[in-house]
Amino acid sequence: MGKIIALANQKGGVGKTTTSMNLAASLATLEKKVLLVDADPQANASSGLGVDVSEIDSSIYECIIDHADVRDAIYTTDIEGLDIIPSHIDLVGAEIEMLNLTNRERILSEILSPMKGEYDYILIDCSPSLGLITVNALTAADSVIIPVQCEYFALEGISKLLNTIKIIKSKLNPSLEIEGFLLTMYDSRLRLANQIYDEVKKHFQELVFKTVIQRNVKLSEAPSHGLPVILYDTDSTGAKNHLALAKEIIEKEK
Repeated sequence: MGKIIALANQKGGVGKTTTSMNLAASLATLEKKVLLVDADPQANASSGLGVDVSEIDSSIYECIIDHADVRDAIYTTDIEGLDIIPSHIDLVGAEIEMLNLTNRERILSEILSPMKGEYDYILIDCSPSLGLITVNALTAADSVIIPVQCEYFALEGISKLLNTIKIIKSKLNPSLEIEGFLLTMYDSRLRLANQIYDEVKKHFQELVFKTVIQRNVKLSEAPSHGLPVILYDTDSTGAKNHLALAKEIIEKEK
């Protein structure tokens, strides 16, 4: 049975989409079968993996609102073993449309559950909010990765997210675990980055991934070419960091 991992943090710009795309690609490179679900209306993970969002017939939006068959919304990518359910700007309005649906917090769970038998990992790239779609993602997930940017306000908002996770655990998904806190945009030359690292480590101890994602130009350039960094520049720091993260996640399962 596959494992569903949501990547969530309501703070924008923490590297959530970058991590989702590149972790998915790295897991597939390590011969795992991976499905990336783009649950962010900006659809950056979709375009970053080469999907032309204007050309697609079915996205996660159609699955949620129109009950479209999830298999019709799965597209292949340039990486063998990595599939994606793309997003669409229409997803912005989906939260309001979902308000009238029964069992509205569990829609994504119902869509993705049948897929668990077909993939080793299903990653959900959440939007930077704690709205109904993110609640759906956390309800569907077995665990959550929380990317934390190595900047001054890094820990702001984490308590809000942890509180949401706590509520979801008590009301909707008792088995939800924290997979780990992932430090992103790390620059070892900056004293502040090291202080943030120490602070997160002190707060969350064993829950912090050993791997940190360093600041890396290639990592920023890759999405504009519609490629994950592992295809864009295999030898880059960004590619090596995400590969190390993928190995760390696989290792935890053993």
